[in-house]
Amino acid sequence: MPRRVAVPELADPDALARLPRGRMLGLTGAPGAGKSTLAARLAALTGAAVVAMDGFHLADVELRRRGLLGRKGAPETFDAEGYAALLARVRLREPLVMAPAFERDLEQPLAGAVPVPGSADQVVTEGSYLLLDEPRWAAVRARLDTVWHVHLDRDLRRDRLLARHVTFGKTPAEARAWVESVDDPNAELVESAAHRADLVLDLTP
Repeated sequence: MPRRVAVPELADPDALARLPRGRMLGLTGAPGAGKSTLAARLAALTGAAVVAMDGFHLADVELRRRGLLGRKGAPETFDAEGYAALLARVRLREPLVMAPAFERDLEQPLAGAVPVPGSADQVVTEGSYLLLDEPRWAAVRARLDTVWHVHLDRDLRRDRLLARHVTFGKTPAEARAWVESVDDPNAELVESAAHRADLVLDLTP
């Protein structure tokens, strides 16, 4: 089983900096667990470049064509192969790799939005499915030196998700339905892979 680290240790920036990570660090965890927040904190601490899996969301037009728009955020709604290919280029230290971002106001990926220079000493990528036992996601894991699984109390995590969905346009009823039908099953899938992590970070207050 992976080593488990609790919040008090993470409160100390020096302790966080000492955790083993390698140049290519993956942060995984259920939706709403705090992956993006932790990635931003590491970027501020180490100057890391951050690549988000969300930039590899399939566009809504393609999800609609495949009949997957109602499952947006599930593993099959991402271009995992493209994600792995980009991380391979980053790992090889190409002089400059332009990664996509995810524009939450539009709920769409945005190409060429994040510069990742080959000189970057630390690259952090965050996304829910880095540890899934499927070939296309295993290809993503193979590009990384270390993966940390981020855990947060289920009720607190769901409250954050509900608030996020409302902030970006859903009604409270729509947000609740989405969490129950999409986010919760995805969270169970992600948590089932936590044992493959190099480290588990429990961010529960």
